[in-house]
Amino acid sequence: MKKVLIADDEKAGRILIKEYLEDYPDLVLIAEVNNGVDAITEINRFKPDLVFLDIQMPGKTGFEVLNHLEEIPKIIFSTAYDEYALKAFEVHAVDYLLKPYTKERFKIAVERLNSDNQKIEGLAQSIFMEETSYPNRVLVHHNKKLITIKCEEIIWIEAYGDYSKIHTINQIHLSNFGISDLEQKLNPQLFLRVHRSSMINLDRVKELNKYGKSYDVTMENGDVIRVSRGYMDTIKRIML
Repeated sequence: MKKVLIADDEKAGRILIKEYLEDYPDLVLIAEVNNGVDAITEINRFKPDLVFLDIQMPGKTGFEVLNHLEEIPKIIFSTAYDEYALKAFEVHAVDYLLKPYTKERFKIAVERLNSDNQKIEGLAQSIFMEETSYPNRVLVHHNKKLITIKCEEIIWIEAYGDYSKIHTINQIHLSNFGISDLEQKLNPQLFLRVHRSSMINLDRVKELNKYGKSYDVTMENGDVIRVSRGYMDTIKRIML
């Protein structure tokens, strides 16, 4: 069984999707909304597996909705505007239904749900990397799902091969992004690279201690991060 949510400002559009869903008992409708703001609230509340998402809606567009989700579901866009099709597939949407569409076209979209090339990670990565300003959240893996955590909750970030480990007070999360990617995207007023393998949240620093010719940074969670020579001038300028 897959939980389904419909976000469409047109009542006729919502009715059509509900009618077509009757042929798929494993797709269970749990909520429907008619604007982008409610879409964000209800998707974060119910955590659906699939969202039929309109693009032009009051409050927030479909693409803006995606940027505010705590978990990333599979997305089938349902819209009357064909000019957004390319962007929809750039964010790895399952399909793009152009209104008005037939039951046969709807069936094709549903059949694509289990396609091996539909990867939620791709959608998540595209959303994150297209942020025009510094994001307030980052996407991480948690119990086989992708969730978001607030940047302010991050203590420090550790390089982990091509990935990164994100340390918070109580947990360590795995991010698909390398530490250099995160360094480029996160707010440099808050996050500082102190080693090729480490980046710290300046608001989460507990103390700075001299260690030989270098420094150790003790974080709020008790972890001690060594500052490498290449980053000494920066740490002195900011913290001393």
